[in-house]
Amino acid sequence: MLDKRAQTLLKTLIEHYIAEGQPIGSRTLSRHSGLDLSPATIRNVMSDLEEAGFIASPHTSAGRIPTARGYRLFVDTLLTVRPLGQQDLSDIKEAIQPDQPLRVLNHASQLLSQLTHFAGVVIAPRRALPRIRQIEFVSLSDKRVLLIIVTADGEVQNRILFTQRSYNPSELVEAANYLNQNCVGLDFEQIRVRVQAELRQLSSDMSELMSAAVEVGSQAATEAAAQTLVSGEKNLLDVDDLASNMARLRQLFALFEQRTSLAQLLELSHRADGVQVFIGGESGIAPLDECSVVAAPYEVDGKLVGTIGVVGPTRMAYERVIPLVDITAKLLTSALSGP
Repeated sequence: MLDKRAQTLLKTLIEHYIAEGQPIGSRTLSRHSGLDLSPATIRNVMSDLEEAGFIASPHTSAGRIPTARGYRLFVDTLLTVRPLGQQDLSDIKEAIQPDQPLRVLNHASQLLSQLTHFAGVVIAPRRALPRIRQIEFVSLSDKRVLLIIVTADGEVQNRILFTQRSYNPSELVEAANYLNQNCVGLDFEQIRVRVQAELRQLSSDMSELMSAAVEVGSQAATEAAAQTLVSGEKNLLDVDDLASNMARLRQLFALFEQRTSLAQLLELSHRADGVQVFIGGESGIAPLDECSVVAAPYEVDGKLVGTIGVVGPTRMAYERVIPLVDITAKLLTSALSGP
């Protein structure tokens, strides 16, 4: 536990670093902390905070910057959350009106992006798993087979299977015929249950192909059922803290495009009440090591169905972003729920 003096200096340092983006020195802390401390005392406290892992010294500066651990303590115990300004509140209420659900979710994602200048993300309510109309296999090359899935509503999904051996066209037709005869009208979870017992009766080679098809198809159907909406990711190109590392930024954009890992992270907020903040490496997702994710669940008629959030740098104005995400989630709940 930090004493009151150390907490005040850490809070002052983080607030000024978020505002200015430059390492904070003892002179700034002396002027703005409100504490009557000598420069030597401030340096000693800074040294203790650095040793405890709450701040760090960049090699090029005598000042200090917060670490992920410092941000975590700041958000959990030192943060003073600002009430939303009337204009922000009006903008959110105007954008989130009872309407078509997907349009409301898109508006919410776009609005958070506009208000924070970061990326807005919404996990839409999970749709029912699609039912299958037709399955086809097409040989691409040795040990690579294209799986084509046509759902009952006409959506087409393509996935590549990597197999243990090559299959000739007649074998692929045989496998497709088997699945089409036994599985049309079912979703992939139902197909998995039905096929699992019957595969034991097939040759091991055909069993391998169809097991791979069911596994990959099930994954494709699950991804289709859980829709992730991302808005304003290009805003992160203007964030100095992120734009200086283009390799990491490319990984981050790949994460937005692929979306599955991001969706899994945001869905963790279903397990807690209110806003959750994941700072740096806490997410367990490498491209987010220099980012923070602020997320909150929303409900429809009392049932948790999705998550809304913001992805930005660890150096973000948490006192503003947290209430923005919080009120947007609550207004989204109100707009999507019955009267």
